[in-house]
Amino acid sequence: MVFPLVGFILYWVLEGNYQTFLQIFESKIGLQYEFIIGASSGFLFGFMAWWLIKSEMLKPVLEKYGNVIQSMKMNYFSIVFVSICAGVGEEIFFRGVLQDYLGVIITAVIFVAIHGYISFKDWRISIYGIYLTFAIIMIGYMDYYFGLTTAMVAHTCIDIVLFYKLTHTKISEHKVYFEL
Repeated sequence: MVFPLVGFILYWVLEGNYQTFLQIFESKIGLQYEFIIGASSGFLFGFMAWWLIKSEMLKPVLEKYGNVIQSMKMNYFSIVFVSICAGVGEEIFFRGVLQDYLGVIITAVIFVAIHGYISFKDWRISIYGIYLTFAIIMIGYMDYYFGLTTAMVAHTCIDIVLFYKLTHTKISEHKVYFEL
């Protein structure tokens, strides 16, 4: 949970108090609606990402990330736990704090780049990164209009879908793909 701590320190330094940090958790529509919107959009974005990554064009991306995720040997509990940690921690920092200073689009691009989905060596990863950038921009606007909980739940659900699918899908390794 390094990201929330960094976000808290950043707000403390820039704003001079902790109350401003606590305000990022205020709901604009009610927590029950944030959970519904976050979960439904997160699962939608997650399944759309899965549909894209399993396409023939992006098969090398599936193999790359699938092999990494499968090497972790994640069970259902660890998939949910890691997804919640990432969804909550990263969204507190990126959407809750950084987005206030950099805006939705720049924050989304930084988020996707930090995760390694923008590559000048492999256009396939960048195609996937473009989709994720649009999804993260949507999550940024959900935070802006509904509240941070919406973004945290959406991010968590995306990760649950992708971790589950990558963990439980047979990844073929018989073809060799070259980065262009």
